[in-house]
Amino acid sequence: MNIILITKEVLFMDDWNKFSGNDESSESHYQDGFSQESFSSPESKKPKKKRSRYVTKKFFVITLICAMVVSAAVGAGGYALTSALLGGGSSGRNVNSTNYNLTSSTGSELSIQEIVAKNENSVVAISTESVSTDSWVNQYVTEGAGSGVVYSEDGYILTNNHVIEGASNITVSMHDGTEYDATLIATDSQSDIAVLKINATGLTPVTFGDSDSLSVGDLAVVIGNPLGTLAGTATDGIVSGLEREITLNGKNMTLMQISASVNPGNSGGGVFDQYGNLIGLVVAKSSGSDVEGLGFAIPSNTVASVAESLISNGYVTGRPAAGITIVDLTSASDAMKYGVSVTGVYIQEVTGSNAESAGLKAGDLIYMIDGEQVTGSDMLVQTIQSHEIGDKVTFTIVRDDQMMEIQVTLAEATS
Repeated sequence: MNIILITKEVLFMDDWNKFSGNDESSESHYQDGFSQESFSSPESKKPKKKRSRYVTKKFFVITLICAMVVSAAVGAGGYALTSALLGGGSSGRNVNSTNYNLTSSTGSELSIQEIVAKNENSVVAISTESVSTDSWVNQYVTEGAGSGVVYSEDGYILTNNHVIEGASNITVSMHDGTEYDATLIATDSQSDIAVLKINATGLTPVTFGDSDSLSVGDLAVVIGNPLGTLAGTATDGIVSGLEREITLNGKNMTLMQISASVNPGNSGGGVFDQYGNLIGLVVAKSSGSDVEGLGFAIPSNTVASVAESLISNGYVTGRPAAGITIVDLTSASDAMKYGVSVTGVYIQEVTGSNAESAGLKAGDLIYMIDGEQVTGSDMLVQTIQSHEIGDKVTFTIVRDDQMMEIQVTLAEATS
């Protein structure tokens, strides 16, 4: 078996000039997705002995904020596999719940030096390794890096889903240089939040601030691991915008905008207020040549809620699911791979779901949902997300050259 090792920086970024809305992505995976602006995502590290790396991450641009990192060991295809269970990306275990409390921003304001000193032991560096094999039996090893924050004294760590997606090995490095092997407890691609666990106690968890009480102009201090090699780096700015409605690779997110500098490797790092409380988790930035100081973070209230649900349940509760896995065939060559002659969104799997009970089958072409023509997997997923658990949606599908309507009751997504 040949081992091919190539090094390349991993970065979620987009070009501000692409804001016209043209989606140049050729492949995406709903299990973790975010496109549109720029993700400050993992960057690879120095090669290990006897190993090199081939980065199998791809950049995707939609309209506004980020590009998603996708692990792919094969060449550029134009199809996308999407889980419409809409809890997508959750992979959990039964663990004990770790409660969080939101702290109101009161008391004496801290200097930037004091904020960093308070949180330097609560922000970690994360390195990942993924291994894949192509059709020629060449093995590819991808290494990446990002940031994270300590969630609990007994070893729970929070980061972005896109930092650890597809990783076979995850290492967490503390401020003092101590390294721990990390286990993935659960991850949620929709919110881009993942929970890791390391075998450690006596850690210093972050104090969650109340992001709902923020105002534009509040101090924002970012601590993280830019470039994957500069752990503990701090930059400062302000909260420059609130409740920015951003669509990242087909997923609608409400993010906080910050002016503090963020770079590749900052993904998953903390944003702290003037009291040293965590107010956000870095997720994206703009990379346009004419754009500066435009970063985005997941608000701390969202981070805390999702993390609690992931730890308690292994998935984020309360989301609707159609119970289908779909594949988006966008070219004739992709259609040929699946043995069909028409491009479009096809059902790949319905086993054991409400969709199967309602009559949907693998191989069905989804033509419309609730009377609206399906333009792609992103549109289909967003339509399902707009509903509540228990709602009924109507799929218009094509099967054996016959068009038919099938109504499906949405259930709670559990994965």
